Amino acid sequence: MGRKWNNIKEKKASKDANTSRIYAKFGREIYVAAKQGEPDPELNQTLKFVLERAKTYSVPKHIVDRAIEKAKGGSEENYDELRYEGFGPNGSMVIVDALTNNVNRTASEVRAAFGKNGGNMGVSGSVAYMFDSTAVIGMEGKSEEDVMEILMEADVDARDIIEEEDSVIVYAEPDQFHAVQEAFKGAGITEFTVAELTMLAQNDVELSEDDQAQFEKMIDAIEDLEDVQQVYHNVDLGE
Repeated sequence: MGRKWNNIKEKKASKDANTSRIYAKFGREIYVAAKQGEPDPELNQTLKFVLERAKTYSVPKHIVDRAIEKAKGGSEENYDELRYEGFGPNGSMVIVDALTNNVNRTASEVRAAFGKNGGNMGVSGSVAYMFDSTAVIGMEGKSEEDVMEILMEADVDARDIIEEEDSVIVYAEPDQFHAVQEAFKGAGITEFTVAELTMLAQNDVELSEDDQAQFEKMIDAIEDLEDVQQVYHNVDLGE
């Protein structure tokens, strides 16, 4: 896959932790998942998935509890799930997922973040076809062979299994996320370094030093937006 997933995650988590914005983003996502279904993760697969992700980012329990209690309390706050697609320098592509209670505001802010940093927004479908929705699950303390054996015994398929530094990362079809995780839990693995549903580019591009600096500035501006939850792209940043 060529993405060095752990390094990407650690860089993002470190950046987000400095401002605690990752907690706010997770709080919103947990609230929306709990409000759309049952506030019990055992009865709500979407909520269960979000909580698994939150755990890998060490989101504090009080943030989780507050978001779920807010949903239980019948809050009238509603959010729309939106996806934007756009372009940066020299063939770079970006997908932006957002949760917003003001569609016009969010669209304007995302468009401005692209435009002020050398990019531009595209129409729906202009970028997404170059990405694959993928489940990514990682763990420490196991070898690639161990992981392959666990999945084979559970009769669960994976797209790819890669060792990255001290972790093993499994890439699978999105609908296999829970099956993969349950296979590992059945083998006694309960802690995960990564547990994500993400969009992976089919092909990465490399940028010149100047273009990469501009691209990273654009990504930072997009990620800084309050309504933005996830940003995916096809640039090899050399992590």
